[in-house]
Amino acid sequence: MDALGRVLVVGESLIDIVTAEGAPPVEVVGGSPANVALGLGRLGAAPRLLTALGDDAHGHRIAQQLEESGVSIDRESWSLKRTATATAYIREGGAAHYEFDIEWVLPSSIRFDGAQVIHIGSIATFLSPGADVIMNFVDHVAGRALITFDPNIRPALVGSHASALATVLRVAARADVVKLSDEDAEWLWPFASTDDVADLLLHNGANVVAITLGGAGALAATRDARVQVPAPKVRVVDTVGAGDTFMAALIRQLVAQPRLALDPTEAELVEVIEFCATAASLTVQRAGADLPTEAQVYKALNQTRTTHP
Repeated sequence: MDALGRVLVVGESLIDIVTAEGAPPVEVVGGSPANVALGLGRLGAAPRLLTALGDDAHGHRIAQQLEESGVSIDRESWSLKRTATATAYIREGGAAHYEFDIEWVLPSSIRFDGAQVIHIGSIATFLSPGADVIMNFVDHVAGRALITFDPNIRPALVGSHASALATVLRVAARADVVKLSDEDAEWLWPFASTDDVADLLLHNGANVVAITLGGAGALAATRDARVQVPAPKVRVVDTVGAGDTFMAALIRQLVAQPRLALDPTEAELVEVIEFCATAASLTVQRAGADLPTEAQVYKALNQTRTTHP
């Protein structure tokens, strides 16, 4: 197995039913960890995904799309009677509001199989019984692989604020890289600035913290460096999958250069976040979570650098 084949993603897969005013509903493959796995596949990282699927039309559609994008789905993933769904209501400006029909279960243990990078996040880290299995796994593999974490907060599914915050801090303490959105940060720490949230997570144990800022770009911080990178100016269709694209692009950079998860320089942080922001800017120009390929990201980056040297 080469260096671009040792990524394990653990988390939910579902069908997003995207509903916009004046248009018929559109069903697309979704679920934050599944989107991250799909993005990694399209970026050339050949990830494994442990998820939960039903043996139904939705489950097989998810599996087909992921596998066509280079994702290997663990056989233990076929564990549900019915594949989960999320209805995404697109608001003015492209932002999405979600309603979920989801069950989250995992086998009693997760196969490590020498993964170089392990990504966890979203509903999967909060919703029992699967969340308990993930927590035990994270405790077991911390220090043996790079761990990346995106809480991707869904208030309707994460329980009380106090319990969700405790979960985030416990997982983040074991993670090398934590990525969250400014909306996640505001929900978790409503009276803190994004810089304060980054400092808190770094003090809690993370080596690298990235906070996406919507149209304002993204902040990235280590204990020794901090950068803010603007977002490319594009026409937004919707924001579904944008954060997952950013996360997939970030993991792709870490797999190529694992040292970036430990002690990146300021210049390296800028380069990494520019790549991630460019990838996300391609997704928001498309309907649903249609994540870009590596070639598409580099083409867009080169165009940006040519236009704005």
